[in-house]
Amino acid sequence: MRSILTNPGLAVPTLAMLTLALVGSTAFADQPVGVQTLAITAPARERPLAVTVWYPAASGGHRMSVGDNRIFEGTEVLRDALPATGGFPLILLSHGSGSRALGMAWIATALAEAGFVVAGPDHPGTTSGDSTPEATPKIWERTADLSAVLDSVTSDPIWRGVVDPAKVGVLGFSLGGTAAMEIAGATASLDAYVAYCDSYPAMMDCRWFKGGRGFVDDEEIKVPPLDLRSVDRQRFEQSNRDPRFKAAVLVDPGLATAFTRASLAAIDIPLAFVNLGSAGQIPVAVLSDALATKIAGATYEQIEKADHFSFLPLCKPGSAAMLKQIGEPDPICDESPQRSRADIHAEVADHIGQAFARMLKDGAE
Repeated sequence: MRSILTNPGLAVPTLAMLTLALVGSTAFADQPVGVQTLAITAPARERPLAVTVWYPAASGGHRMSVGDNRIFEGTEVLRDALPATGGFPLILLSHGSGSRALGMAWIATALAEAGFVVAGPDHPGTTSGDSTPEATPKIWERTADLSAVLDSVTSDPIWRGVVDPAKVGVLGFSLGGTAAMEIAGATASLDAYVAYCDSYPAMMDCRWFKGGRGFVDDEEIKVPPLDLRSVDRQRFEQSNRDPRFKAAVLVDPGLATAFTRASLAAIDIPLAFVNLGSAGQIPVAVLSDALATKIAGATYEQIEKADHFSFLPLCKPGSAAMLKQIGEPDPICDESPQRSRADIHAEVADHIGQAFARMLKDGAE
């Protein structure tokens, strides 16, 4: 998964399908979507972060498909269009391990159509073609990325007139869901995470740590297996809370078994959890129903007949067979005969869109 997802992106077969799923809320309005790519300095990184921003567009720009590649379909947007003004809520994205921000383009575009500005960094060390087991547990680097992007966007003279700095949320998927949890105030126990991998060695993240491989410059490399006990305990267990974030949506968040009960009880912003899968089929690594019960006011939704990879972009015809042929171990493009990925995306977009409308629009003071 970590080598093949270079520049992933998606277009729902008709993006109107997602828009229709969202219009049930009066907070949503169909708007043209612009996209820009920014280079943002993050203090903890050697190089500027590559950040993709989706936003309600005012005028200009040229229509193009963003994120199209040999596996995934691209999303049609207006590249470098002028952003509309008006104090839109801002949502920060945190992608899954081995992906990129463009791997969440389908949901980012739907949210921008609905009146949000959405900004997603590519997290170095856990992005497509640049991913190693050693970097994966360093959640503190991901949360620092999100805070740095928020610093930049809210201080930039152009974007200051576009976003409302008092209405900021975060949307995280998988490892990105872990980062979103921690930016909201959750802290994890290293001992609990070690115990989880000892008990469930077949889970994807635990296999990744022991696999002895990584990716640098889009090439697979051999690396020593990672012993989670070697992770910097102080950094792993520190608080990464950023009080400027006022809401979070967590889709299949990683480290679900490792967050401390006390930190969950102390979270004071609204959270919405979404699990992909039917009852009894959601991996323990991301199962979030119990998490939701430990956080005051948190909500929980379960997407039937889906799986963890349903959140990835729509796959092109023949992609599943091609991935199997080249030895990709994860069922990235396998589609259930019971339900299409496009249909799953529509339901997920509905849940996410309504959650952010409730938490950052309808429920905002």
